[in-house]
Amino acid sequence: VSERKADSHEKNQGYYSTSTPQSRSKSQYQSSVRKQSQPLAKNDGESQDGFHKMWTLLLVLFVCVPLLYVLWSGIQGGTSSSRDAEILQEFRARMKKLKNTYQSQDPNLWRRAHVFLEKHLNASHMHLKPAILLFTAGREAEKALRCLSNEIADAFASSQNATTIRINGVDKAVQHSDSVKLEVDTELSSGFREGKKVAVVHRFESLPAGSTLIFYKYCDHENAAFKDVALLLTVLLDEPSLRKSLTFQEVEEKVRDFLWAKFTGSDVPSSYNGMDTDKLSGLWSRISQLVLPVWPEKGLPLEGCT
Repeated sequence: VSERKADSHEKNQGYYSTSTPQSRSKSQYQSSVRKQSQPLAKNDGESQDGFHKMWTLLLVLFVCVPLLYVLWSGIQGGTSSSRDAEILQEFRARMKKLKNTYQSQDPNLWRRAHVFLEKHLNASHMHLKPAILLFTAGREAEKALRCLSNEIADAFASSQNATTIRINGVDKAVQHSDSVKLEVDTELSSGFREGKKVAVVHRFESLPAGSTLIFYKYCDHENAAFKDVALLLTVLLDEPSLRKSLTFQEVEEKVRDFLWAKFTGSDVPSSYNGMDTDKLSGLWSRISQLVLPVWPEKGLPLEGCT
């Protein structure tokens, strides 16, 4: 009996001794799982944290960038509007002074020229085409024609802190047409690229006929080389005076007929680069945006202009 008890005691001891390592192994495994799961949970939290921070940053950028753009545009727009107002104010002051000086001119000349050029100045951010004015006069008003066109051009230029390009057709009258075309092209393109805002072409009718085709490039309604500029052309008619009773439409027709005779007459050499009625018709449609008559003016200095 005592031996069976001893055997039973030994078996029980063996059972407990074998079950204890298993329990210990299971406990170690669970502990290991818990230890491994803790870093994973921590990493998941960090990832979510970073994700939220990234989206917060993107949201801030999404809101702030457009806001900064609007603020910057407003500042720039305000500066631009202020500058435009200064330009218009300066131009109006200069034109008013000229009107008081050249008192013999038709009031409609001032109104039309002023409105036409001011409209161009107002459209400083939307230039679709250059402003083209053609001034004309009879022989008795030759000096007034030259002085007035110069001073209106200078008023337009100085209001924008710019200067004027001046071209004299008489000086180029006897030169070869192709040479004059190149000279005029160079003078206009270089001047406008340098920031000059207006050109005066005196005695347009004296330029060699073929050379005037270069003005297709500068006076075109849609594809002009420079659109934020003005060109003032003068034509001295081959007659003593213009009747003040002529309407503006009649004056325009008179200038057109004069240029037709001047540039397409039988004594004008014809060539590929020369003038013909079709080319002149296309040119006329570009340079006749506004044709204005100039009357004689008393009191102008013998040399230079007031």
